[in-house]
Amino acid sequence: MKMDLNSDLGESFSAWRMGDDAAMLGIVSSANVACGFHAGDAVGILRTLRHAKENGVVVGAHVAYNDLPGFGRRNIDVESAELVADVIYQIGALQGLAKAAGTSVRYVKPHGALYNTIAHDARQAKDVITAIHEIDPSLVLVALAGSPLIQWARDAGLRVVAEAFADRAYTPQGALVSRREKGAVLHDEQLIADRMLRLVREGTLEAVDGSTVRIEADSICVHGDSPGAVSIARQLRARFEREGVTIASFAG
Repeated sequence: MKMDLNSDLGESFSAWRMGDDAAMLGIVSSANVACGFHAGDAVGILRTLRHAKENGVVVGAHVAYNDLPGFGRRNIDVESAELVADVIYQIGALQGLAKAAGTSVRYVKPHGALYNTIAHDARQAKDVITAIHEIDPSLVLVALAGSPLIQWARDAGLRVVAEAFADRAYTPQGALVSRREKGAVLHDEQLIADRMLRLVREGTLEAVDGSTVRIEADSICVHGDSPGAVSIARQLRARFEREGVTIASFAG
């Protein structure tokens, strides 16, 4: 058994600190690095990329809506030409910084509201797919497990990896419970480890109503900005290794 562990990193901005990138990069196999639109500044992003290189962690572009004040979590009905250009711009910026750090960008994982919107919105999904094709069609797209985006991107010729979330609750339909709802974010390390081991072994999780939902995924995300994120990731990795699950990036 093999599974990728990823985390959203490079999100600190000036004096504002977000997460512990150095610690997380000693645990995960893939790093979704902010590109400056929802979080992150150039010096911090470069530092994170250098730490990723030192730890042998694969790098992806964590592209977002141009929404620094809202941390990229506000829905924006952006025009197609603007969204395509914004995604190209972000990937290109991260590619330049990655080259300076001695590494490269291997995949794209949209962030926040953009991630959730393109999982089901065909027009914005097409815009992101177009942007990836125009800058580098070899980049892998990370998408929400079970979402229509997966087939849309595959039909367009992209390689797609389905993703599950370690620290998020799921609805019976396989969608993420909104962060506005109670219990949307999980914090119990043992519970999270149990859930993710079940996911790897059986391809199922317990939904928020107690029912069983099928989730087929090749990558698991632990949000870098969640309370106790490093401890959660460390517990998850240790549990996987004890149970014979190899931690390795899908793009390694």
